Amino acid sequence: MPYDENNPTKNKSAYFNRELSWLAFNRRVLEQAYDERFPILDRMRFLSFVASNLDEFYEIRVAGLIQQVESNVVETGPDGLGPKEQIRRVHSISASLVHDQYECWHKQIVPVLAENGVFFKTREQFTKREISWLEKYFDEEVYPVLTPLASDPAHPFPSFGNKTLNLLLWLDDPETPETETILAFIPVPRILPRVVCIPGTERAKPAYVFLSDVIKTFADRLFTGYKIKAVHAFRITRNSDLYIDEEEVENLLLSIEEELYKRRKGSPVRLEIEDGVNDELLERLLTNIGLSRQHVFNINGPINMMRLQSVYDLIDRPDLKSASFTPHVPHYFSGEYNIYDVIREQDRLLHHPYDSFSPVVDFVAQAAQDPKVLAIKMTLYRTSSDSPIVKALMAAARNGKQVTALIELKARFDEANNINWARLLEEAGVHVVYGFVKLKTHCKCCLVVRREESGIRRYAHLGTGNYHSKTAKLYTDLSFFTCREDITEEVAAVFNTLTGFAKSPKFERLLVAPFNLHSKMQEFILREAKNAKAGKPARIIAKCNSLIDKDTIDALYEASRSGVQIDLIVRGICGLVPGVPGMSSTIRVRSILGRFLEHSRIFYFENAGKPEIYLGSADWMPRNFFRRVEVVFPVEQEDLRTRIVEEVLGKTLEDTTAKILKPNGAYGPVARADGQVFAEQDYFMSLAEKKTRSEVENSRANEKDIFGGILK
Repeated sequence: MPYDENNPTKNKSAYFNRELSWLAFNRRVLEQAYDERFPILDRMRFLSFVASNLDEFYEIRVAGLIQQVESNVVETGPDGLGPKEQIRRVHSISASLVHDQYECWHKQIVPVLAENGVFFKTREQFTKREISWLEKYFDEEVYPVLTPLASDPAHPFPSFGNKTLNLLLWLDDPETPETETILAFIPVPRILPRVVCIPGTERAKPAYVFLSDVIKTFADRLFTGYKIKAVHAFRITRNSDLYIDEEEVENLLLSIEEELYKRRKGSPVRLEIEDGVNDELLERLLTNIGLSRQHVFNINGPINMMRLQSVYDLIDRPDLKSASFTPHVPHYFSGEYNIYDVIREQDRLLHHPYDSFSPVVDFVAQAAQDPKVLAIKMTLYRTSSDSPIVKALMAAARNGKQVTALIELKARFDEANNINWARLLEEAGVHVVYGFVKLKTHCKCCLVVRREESGIRRYAHLGTGNYHSKTAKLYTDLSFFTCREDITEEVAAVFNTLTGFAKSPKFERLLVAPFNLHSKMQEFILREAKNAKAGKPARIIAKCNSLIDKDTIDALYEASRSGVQIDLIVRGICGLVPGVPGMSSTIRVRSILGRFLEHSRIFYFENAGKPEIYLGSADWMPRNFFRRVEVVFPVEQEDLRTRIVEEVLGKTLEDTTAKILKPNGAYGPVARADGQVFAEQDYFMSLAEKKTRSEVENSRANEKDIFGGILK
């Protein structure tokens, strides 16, 4: 279909499908498992990420498509694909992805691990010693918690929980040869570890085995008198979206708790079952769970590779993992320091995980103990189970400070954790708010109000990532500290909007969704188009996780047709088609995956030679623009702007390990003129280590000078 440059909204070929773009992202994750640049245990962990990603994709996205089909929805998106066609393509691509995932496991990961003395074994490979050890383990640890379930007229068909491990058995009763098929099940409790380590001896290395193989080996003990003709592990994925009646809800916390309970029994959307299952058994299983064959994945290997994440920590082989990395702590955030004195000197910027997350924790922890601090206000979207920040908020409340925590109860798959934190914070005296029923609060903001000699002063932390100490070591994000009145005043207005009522709050310095973020982004993009047409400097660089908003894509197309050079760094979903003459010839899209998850959002607009730089929590997606509370903020201090442009964005655009999005939707390698490999994450780690060494050397030199002066 030819491209109509006068009306891009009529061109279905001008947009990539969201679901297929996401699968292309997960394919890039799988490619990391094949990449020999990474240590073998890191490659194994990438396989677990592929499985975890697919789980969520089916629980939410595919579940939504199935619901559309069942509701006879025929409307198409900008790409022109209806729900049925999307499901067909999704299953075809997913099947290929899963096949390659297990090929990687069998032909890459397992053999290389074995070469390095780490052995994964199937039950066909167990030695007599290993069987003896496993028998004792089964009798003492596994057998007591298993419950075999029969399936006959006297026993109703079992109900299997979401993503639980189960075994399907085909039994033969010697006393009733006329009965051809007897069906039975063994649900495996979540409390049991899915991977078991058989200890080594002087002559034998330790061996790792999957729990399903252990249970299969001794399953006959659960069905005495019967012959087991076949046994297959399986797993059902269910629709896990939460349904909150926004008109009827009276207590959001209790409503979400009720929905969390229901989620375990949601409609099935996928069945993963081991290869070789008897066709009659499979049909009976599908009939009883209410799923069609279209949604079946035959698995050649262990069910649920997500469990390999736990194996990474289980295997104590540092030589097979990425070298440990210690984040840099800037000198002004080290030793005995007052964080508010440091921020008063000038705005501060941290680049995680290369810069330590500890100053973010200190920002709250010091406020909890500082007698000058009057109030703390904070948003919490995701946080760790042992969060030092949450503990600091509780301590602050006990110390008599006014503490307000806005907890997003609808943070997907963290709902239960956040409900628990909400109750603990309330018990400690924190004023807990849940935000809006119809909006998720996704912004990352913390405000500290302090009484000083000059009067009341507000300090703010704004970020691109969650207040999560553990993911701060794994995700690339940016943290910004300021006490500028024009910024902190509007941060206070954000909190007032969240805790009170405000239909149309006004923001001049901050871009806040759902109020002005979308309109401002369109305005900035089209301003670059206007400047380019006028012969003024024009450039756009945007780094985000996803780009799928049609209005934003159309604005970028308009800017490209006007001659604006546009570089997009989009880790995941991208609905924009780059490199098409007459539409997007000046747009380049790249995706970077590596040891750390690229998570920061950065937006650069040339603005006729007076660049504007924004950071924040929002991706370029309709949900971020219209269904979430997001905060995007300007960076105006010159040294911080230079760092973002020349260091963060500059080195990211030089990365030769990136993948470039092609007009056909495929991703290809970056052209390497000199053949050299440059990985920005490696560069940033090296830079952090150099900064640490330099500051240590300077500190020693200063101590030497002081000591020498005393001697004189």
